[in-house]
Amino acid sequence: MSDGRRPYRTDVTDRQWELIEPVLTAWRESRAVTGLGLRPPKHPLREIVNAILYVNRTGVQWDLLPHDFPPHTSVFYYYSLWTRDGTVKKVHDLLREEVRSRAGRNREPTAAVMDSQSVPSSFSAAAETVGTDGNKRVKGRKRHIIADTMGLLLAVIVTAANIHDRHGGMVLLDDVHDQHPSVVKVWADGAYGGLRSRGICLDNMKIEITTKGLGTCGFTPLPQRWKSERTFGWLSRSRRLAQDIEATTHSSEAQIYWTMTGIMLRRATGTSPVTTYRTTPERDTTTPV
Repeated sequence: MSDGRRPYRTDVTDRQWELIEPVLTAWRESRAVTGLGLRPPKHPLREIVNAILYVNRTGVQWDLLPHDFPPHTSVFYYYSLWTRDGTVKKVHDLLREEVRSRAGRNREPTAAVMDSQSVPSSFSAAAETVGTDGNKRVKGRKRHIIADTMGLLLAVIVTAANIHDRHGGMVLLDDVHDQHPSVVKVWADGAYGGLRSRGICLDNMKIEITTKGLGTCGFTPLPQRWKSERTFGWLSRSRRLAQDIEATTHSSEAQIYWTMTGIMLRRATGTSPVTTYRTTPERDTTTPV
């Protein structure tokens, strides 16, 4: 946090910043070496991260950022760059390995769960990225995720809501096979039933379909499958993700990664920022009004 302003609950603490600072500093240095930085950096990278996390958690528009952050144009500039060049995913993946390691797990998972979530989109979304999910009766976009058994994201893609889960799942399986070859088993629901053969093609990755038993009504937690719903529950706490208000699907994916980054920063350090609130001084009752 910069000097002279009160902290927000979304600000990263010193311990949290130590985890991601090397990646962002190396990114800034690499740009300086290649000559892409025509002027010396003006804003601390930590303040840029704080501003992005503030937008992500509160859902505020970029141009409504509080004035004690860097200008919103500068914050969005960094946000766009980190989305395009994959820096946000690099930070996210680093934290996922750190959280798994501190939990006594291997840095790379061997099992995962796959699911999707349809959410309404805003008027700013490109028409070709919006569709209607007839099953959920939602017009907007669909988030396809695959997460480890701790609920931490391995891959995510955002499509129009009318894209079938099977098609999104095929892309996710290919991504996980390329980036996380240690995964040998994936749990999914009946919508992914056609992907069993795809798992066989991907070095015998086993796709296990879990469904409710016959005659079962209402909400029923299913073995392993419920963990993907838990991840969606975590994501829903970010107001930026209450609906998809991003203009592009790439920005939608980036906002999901930023939400998980904030969650994992807290889990990796076991800390949360302390916010200083403005308090009203007690009235002096001895002096007549």
